[in-house]
Amino acid sequence: MAKTAKKPATKAAPKATAKAAPKATAKAAPKATAKTAPKAKAKPARKPSIKLSMLRPSVNNMTVRVFARAAGLEPAETDAWGHTRSPEFLARNPAHLTPMIEDKGLPRGVLWESCAIMQYLANKHGLDKFYPKAPAKRAMVDSAMFYLIGTLYPYVARATYPALGFPQYAGEVGHSDAHPDKKSEAQKAAAAAIAEPLEVFHSFFRDGKPFIGGNNPSIADIRLAATLEFLAVIDYALPKWAQDYMAAIEKKLGKAYAEPAGDVRGYIAHMKAQAAA
Repeated sequence: MAKTAKKPATKAAPKATAKAAPKATAKAAPKATAKTAPKAKAKPARKPSIKLSMLRPSVNNMTVRVFARAAGLEPAETDAWGHTRSPEFLARNPAHLTPMIEDKGLPRGVLWESCAIMQYLANKHGLDKFYPKAPAKRAMVDSAMFYLIGTLYPYVARATYPALGFPQYAGEVGHSDAHPDKKSEAQKAAAAAIAEPLEVFHSFFRDGKPFIGGNNPSIADIRLAATLEFLAVIDYALPKWAQDYMAAIEKKLGKAYAEPAGDVRGYIAHMKAQAAA
């Protein structure tokens, strides 16, 4: 009887100890790891590293707002309406222009001009989709943008700024004390001149492709589409290809395009309603 009682007690103790220890250790470790991993990933949203001062009714500003959204950069936007001539703004940006970004690493801390901003951000973040690295392809994108700001946009500005309520450039007829008929004549002449450079974008820069950038919109496409938005204020009859082109860009970029464009379109509708009242 004494031997029988001792044998089960001796065997049972090791078995219970051996089984319990591994089970507790094996189960506890994975559970702790599984629960901890997701918590480590759920980090608070990081603050935007880029600050963007902008004016909502402007297509120049719309350009950078669309690009930043499409590129997933999501800068912190500040409406600079009425503040661009303030001492604080002028201390950073003596040109008092928007859009303006503030970003660490810039020699003076800020950068303005929509095309320069897009080029800088595309270079910094490796956004080849919007701004190709291949020298020849990049040159075509650059050429399209420079042709736009040097040739097409001045015509668009002269044709639309009077109706938009924007100040005219010094030296222009619209800025002078000329008779209203002379101003109207100059505005119509500018509108008529738009057709030629617009066709250049169609026949030369696109050259049968959906966009200047090929199958995807480039920074030059974003700049062109935004510019053409202003023409609605004078009910300019865009050719069919241009209408399809703008619709294709908006479809491709989705909300990234539609939201900033909505601000411009809303302002245009407001100015047209005022003119009709």
